[in-house]
Amino acid sequence: MSKEFVDVLVIGAGPSGCVSSSYLKKNNINVKVVEKTKFPRLVVGESLIPRVMDHFEEAGLFPALDAMGFEKKLGARFLRGDEVCLFDFSDKFGEGWDWTWQVPRADFDNTLAQEVINKGVDLEFETEVVGITFNGTDSITTVKNKNGEMKEIHSKFVIDSSGYGRVLPRLLDLEKPSKLSPHSAIFAHVEDLNREEGVEGTLISFDIIETEVWLWVIPFSNGNTSIGIVGPTDYIEKLSANGDPTEALKKAISLSDYYVKRFGELDFLFEPRHLKDYSCSVKKLFGDGFALTGNASEFLDPVFSSGMAFATESGMLAAKLAIRQLNGETIDWQKEYTDYILYGVDVFTTYVKEWYTGNLQELFFHRPENEDVKRKICAVLAGYVWNKDNPFVKKHDTVIKNLANLIKLEREQKQEQP
Repeated sequence: MSKEFVDVLVIGAGPSGCVSSSYLKKNNINVKVVEKTKFPRLVVGESLIPRVMDHFEEAGLFPALDAMGFEKKLGARFLRGDEVCLFDFSDKFGEGWDWTWQVPRADFDNTLAQEVINKGVDLEFETEVVGITFNGTDSITTVKNKNGEMKEIHSKFVIDSSGYGRVLPRLLDLEKPSKLSPHSAIFAHVEDLNREEGVEGTLISFDIIETEVWLWVIPFSNGNTSIGIVGPTDYIEKLSANGDPTEALKKAISLSDYYVKRFGELDFLFEPRHLKDYSCSVKKLFGDGFALTGNASEFLDPVFSSGMAFATESGMLAAKLAIRQLNGETIDWQKEYTDYILYGVDVFTTYVKEWYTGNLQELFFHRPENEDVKRKICAVLAGYVWNKDNPFVKKHDTVIKNLANLIKLEREQKQEQP
């Protein structure tokens, strides 16, 4: 069996793995990436948030992405019947990027991977990790390519950015159930033939069908649009009596008074994908000689598009800490990695939970709008969930519930007045 020797092995060539490997290469680390699939490939997660732009810029990947002309995402719109709540990323609490992209991930991820290759990273597609053994922080990873050929990759550190593949969590028995209740999604793309001109045609929107059920609409610059339905797993499964994802997504679109005319008669460009019980978690985010990043560690919920932000945040941080460890520093991975990443995860988890309880929706659609509250929530939705100067970050576990209860109390008092 052939052998390779590298400083860092990165598993997965999605956004997290590309940010990690590009930053490592930029800092003269001998890095190799293995990716199980062949690019381009279809994945979900097409709506980004501004925090990811910091990582793409720092990793040197921004110019290549910007040149692709992806649709700019300046904010997000939430619809509930006749009610509208529009967030503008340029009007948020604190510093940070004012825009990001909404992207067909096949094109986006392929652009990232090719740019990483252009920078000199050894990236091997269609190569699957089949085993790994650790000796302290050193490891031997056994991989198999598309021809069935096996080889060993000896490395001093492993960054698992395998996403839904969750390579090390499976191999090392690190998986555990999510804290979130089971939700599922069905999505597809359409050629957006009825798209309106101007902002309406390009605006990403979330249309609330019921408190826990919502439709996403993500227009791309290529004229196509991603449409998906999200809700409790039992609700999603009842959309089609025989489990037909096409029938289920058609039924979901028909429930949207706002979008049924635009999308109701259009054919899907591929058979809709069904993502069942997508939330996941792990027992730990690191071990001797490895770190888990992105969806290989935690995945929450697509409602606020946080997935890629955590992927690139953790990918960048893991790369930085790995470099310091390779240079002889003793790293407190619990404090500098796990505690940091999980703080942001906890903030977003609160927002996801309070979305599905309806409390966050109370704040979104309360009129008149409280502009100060809205700006602070907007900063969270933009991904700046480590800025503890923002009380909606620092007090995330109480502030939404308390404000929602106050709004409900005021409404009840008005209703009781003669």
